[in-house]
Amino acid sequence: MGGSKNKSPAQKEKKQKKDVEDKKTSKSAKGKHLSVDTVKINESQAAKYIKNSKVVTAYGLSKEANVKISIANAYIQKSVQDGVLKRTSGFSGHRIYQPVSE
Repeated sequence: MGGSKNKSPAQKEKKQKKDVEDKKTSKSAKGKHLSVDTVKINESQAAKYIKNSKVVTAYGLSKEANVKISIANAYIQKSVQDGVLKRTSGFSGHRIYQPVSE
């Protein structure tokens, strides 16, 4: 079958100039790009879920509180540091936590 057609020198030159300009703009755009999750979790709803559950996972909490898994995971990490939850098992990002009985 046929391969790609050889481009003329003028077309090659235009493509090269375009690639150089794209690299310049992409470098400046990378430094200015900020991604922040501004969605907050409903703490009363999350605390209720944790209190009524035998085990807690990031997926379960995210479905119950209707937030992203990353936000639920951050809330769980905060709860572990505060002593509300403890990690019981899990691997490779699929951790299982248990409420600490008081």
